[in-house]
Formats: sequence, structure tokens, C-alpha cells
Amino acid sequence: MLKTINSTMTVAGKTSKVIYHDTNDFDEVDPGKTTQAYGVCFYGDKMLIGFGGKKKSWGLVGGTIKAGETFVDTLKREIAEESNMEVLKYMPIGYQEVIYNEKYKIQLRYVCLVKPIAPFIKDPDGSVKEIKLIDPKDYKKYFDWGKVGERIIKRAIDLKSKF
Repeated sequence: MLKTINSTMTVAGKTSKVIYHDTNDFDEVDPGKTTQAYGVCFYGDKMLIGFGGKKKSWGLVGGTIKAGETFVDTLKREIAEESNMEVLKYMPIGYQEVIYNEKYKIQLRYVCLVKPIAPFIKDPDGSVKEIKLIDPKDYKKYFDWGKVGERIIKRAIDLKSKF
């Protein structure tokens, strides 16, 4: 079941090495190197995506871990801020190690069940401009993250049935 994928990712002309790992918990990750927590969020049978960010594109909701926050605190706060959704349940999917030049960071991915808190207006930080609930099988119409993205979404769909 556990799988590792070696890949690359190019953003704004900069290519990073990405090593993705399936995991059932984040005990093995270094909190000091962990910078992000994002969720593949489901509301009913629909998957939540957000538009915006530095790349002005569609993607998962989540964000940067603040000093003193746990991984789960970050996940819940970022999803609430970026989508006006409350995380009801969550489970780890995996994590990716991202290496660019001499920089190394870890990014976490969770599967979540969510519900609206109130109508979406905007992300307080202004990074997410719009949210959408889509059929999970259609995610590549909005973003395509290669083999790593395929694995994250497939695993999220599989794990969702365990809630």
C-alpha cells in the first residue's frame, strides 16, 4: 500500500525535485522542515478546490504553518480562511519532500470531510478568490500535478470511504 514517487515540479520556471510518500501518520516528518498542510476536501461527493495564490490557478486549499501551530491546527485554520468550510474529519494521505537548490521543505496532504460555515466571500489574506465544488474525477480540468497529483487524489478518494 505505501508508495513513494520521485518526480519534478516546475513553478515559475524553477524546477524542484519532489519525493512523495504515502503515510498513515506524520510521526516521521521533521516539524522544523514542514512548511505546509493542504487538504483534499470533500463536501458530500464533491471535491473542494480554490482559485488564486501566487500562481493564480486552481488547486487544493490549505497553507503555511505558523509558529506554535500543530499540523492539524494549520489545516483547520487554512481551510476555514480559504473556503469558509469547517473540517469535520481528517486523515493523512501523504507528504512530499521538495528540494530546490539547497532548500529542503516538507508539505503535508490530508483528506478531509468539510461543511460550509457560511457563504464564501473571500480569503482574509486575499489569496483565494473563488472556490468550487467539483466531481473528483474532473480535477485534471483544473490542475494536473502528474503522477504525484494522481496518487494524492486517488488515495484521498480511497481513504474518504474510511470515514
